[in-house]
Amino acid sequence: MTQDQWLILTILTATVAMFLWGRWRHDMVAAGALLACVVVGLVPARDAFAGFGHPAVITVACVLVLSRGLQTSGAVDVLARTVLPAQSGRMLSLMALMGLGAFLSGFMNNMGAMALLMPVAIHLSQRLELTPGQVLMPLAFGTILGGMTTLIGTPPNLIVSGFRAETGLGSFAMFDFTPIGLAVALAGVLFVALIGWRLVPARKQSGIEGFESGAYITEVRVLEDSKAAGMRLREIEDALADVDAQIIGLVQREVRIIAANSWRKVHAGDILMIEAEADALTDVLSILGLKLEEEVKPEKDEIPEADAKADTAAAKDKKGKDADTPRKRDDGDGDDIEAAEAPLKSGDIVLMELAVLPNSPLSGRSASDILLRTRYGVNLLALSREGKRSMKRLRSMAIQSGDLLLMQGPPESISEFASDNACVPLAQRELRIPNKRKIWEASLIMLFAVGGAAFGLLPAAVSFAIGVLASMALRTVPPRAVYDAIDWPVIVLLGALIPVAGAMEATGTADLIARLLIENVAQGHAVVGLALILVVTMFLSDLMNNAATAAVMCPIAIGTAAALGVSPDAFLMAVAIGASCAFLTPIGHQNNTLILGPGGFRFSDYWKLGLPLEIIVVAVSIPLLLVVWPL
Repeated sequence: MTQDQWLILTILTATVAMFLWGRWRHDMVAAGALLACVVVGLVPARDAFAGFGHPAVITVACVLVLSRGLQTSGAVDVLARTVLPAQSGRMLSLMALMGLGAFLSGFMNNMGAMALLMPVAIHLSQRLELTPGQVLMPLAFGTILGGMTTLIGTPPNLIVSGFRAETGLGSFAMFDFTPIGLAVALAGVLFVALIGWRLVPARKQSGIEGFESGAYITEVRVLEDSKAAGMRLREIEDALADVDAQIIGLVQREVRIIAANSWRKVHAGDILMIEAEADALTDVLSILGLKLEEEVKPEKDEIPEADAKADTAAAKDKKGKDADTPRKRDDGDGDDIEAAEAPLKSGDIVLMELAVLPNSPLSGRSASDILLRTRYGVNLLALSREGKRSMKRLRSMAIQSGDLLLMQGPPESISEFASDNACVPLAQRELRIPNKRKIWEASLIMLFAVGGAAFGLLPAAVSFAIGVLASMALRTVPPRAVYDAIDWPVIVLLGALIPVAGAMEATGTADLIARLLIENVAQGHAVVGLALILVVTMFLSDLMNNAATAAVMCPIAIGTAAALGVSPDAFLMAVAIGASCAFLTPIGHQNNTLILGPGGFRFSDYWKLGLPLEIIVVAVSIPLLLVVWPL
C-alpha cells in the first residue's frame, strides 16, 4: 500500500467511525473529511469545493424545492383524500397508505412525503384500532421503498448516477431505476401490508399530541363552485364527520342563524360557523371547497362601521413602520375600506397561534375594533376559547385573556401585533389552505421538470433548476421560502463527500478494497460479489446516512466490477438499492427517526419488521439485477 492509500483509508475509517458515533452532525463530519483530504494533499485545494457544483447536488436541492411546492399547494392532501379508502379494512388501508407514500416518494423528497402523510396515518390508526406506531412504521418503510423507483426519488440514486457518468458510460436515465425499484417496492409493500405490520411492537403513543390548543371557531364562506352550494346542513355535517368538525351556526343573507334546521339548504355566499381542531381546518376547506371568510375580499358594504371609524390616533402611531404593510388611509373620507381591502402578499404569509396574556390591551375588543387588517395587515382566521363557545360573528367576538388566536399574515406583521398587544406566539401552523390554481401549477411544474429529464431533453440538474425558477416566478414556492425548503446539511454532506470519493478512486484505494473483497470473500464469483456489495451497503446504510453510504460504496462497487471484468451497472444499482434500504435502526434514515417519538418506539423495535423486509429485498433484487442489468 502506498502512503496516499494509508492516508485516505485512515481518513475514511475515522469518517465512518464518526458517522456511527453520532456525536457530530453528518455534514460536520463530511466537511472535516474533505478538509483533512485537502490538508494532506489528497484533494487539490482548487478542487476542494467542486462537489457543490456536481449535478447530483444541484438536482437534490432543486427536488427539495419542488417538493415544497407540492406540499404547500395542498396537492398531496387532495391526492391522499382521493386515493385512500374511507371504510376499508386493515390490510387494504395499509396497502393504500404505503402505496401512496411510495408513489409520492418517487417524485418528491421522501421525508416530505412522510411528514405530509403522518397525520393521515395517525388518524387511520384510530379508525383501524391500531397503535399509531403500527401504521407509522409501515408508512415510513413504504416511503423509503418508493424512493428507489426513480432517479430523483432519493439522493443515493443521484449519487450513483453521477459515478456512472464519471466512468464514461453516461448518467442513468430518470426511469432506469424503475424495473428493479418498482418490483422491490411492490414486494415490500405487499409483505408489510399482508403480514409484516403484525411484527411492529404495539407501543403506547408518545409525542403525537403536540400542542393541544382545543377546538377553534372559524368562519368559512360557500363559494359559487363549492360542493357545499345546494347541499343541506345535514349532508355537510355528514361530510365533515370524519374530520371531527361540526357546524355551530350559519349566516344567510346577513342573518345569523344559531340553531339552523338540519334540512336547511346552503347557498353560495352563505357563511358557515364551524368548530374544529386547528389541524383539521385543511380537511374542512378541502372536502367541500370552502374558503376561510377572512381570506375572502370583503365587499364595501360588508366592512363593519367600526372598521371605518376606529382609532385614528392609534393608526397614526403605526405610520412609517413598514411601508409594505397595509395601513389606514387617514384622509377623513372614511377610505379605510380601501386599506382594509389591500391583499396580503401571497408567499410571505404564515399561520401562527398566539395566546392572549392577562394584561393584553386586546381584552374586551374585537378584530373589527382593533383594525387588524388596516393597522397590521394580518387576518384573524379562528379563535379558541377552551370550554366556552360564542355564537357571535368572528370579527365581532370580544377577545379575552387566555384566548388562542390563529393569525394569518407576514411573520414580521404578526410579531409586531403580538408585541404591541401582549400576546405570546405558541406555534407556527403548517395549515395548507387548498388553492386549485397553485395545485395545478405546482403539479405541472413537477411534471414538466420530470419529463424534461426523463426524455433526455435536458440534463436532470438543468431541468429541475428551470422548474425551481418557474416555481419562484409563479410563487408556488415563495422566493423567500426557497432556501428554507432545502435541507442544507444533506447538501453540504454530498458536496463534501464527492471529492473524498474521488480521492479514493485517484489513489487506487477503491480498487484495493475491491480486490480484497473479491479474493477473500467472493473468490472470483461475480454473483457472490454483487450480493456482497448489496449486503454491505445495506448494513452501512442502517448505521450511517444513506447518501454518505452511497458516496463511500460507489467507488468500491466500480472497482469490484472492474476486477471481475464485468459491467459496473448491476453493482451500482446494488449500491442504490442497498443505500435506500435502511430498515434495522431509527438512525439509518430520516423517516425512521421521524416516527421514533410518535410511535413510542425503542431502538430495538425496528429490526423485527426491518430484518425480514431486508431479506425480501435481497431475494427479489439479486435475480432482477442479473436479468435487467446483465453482468
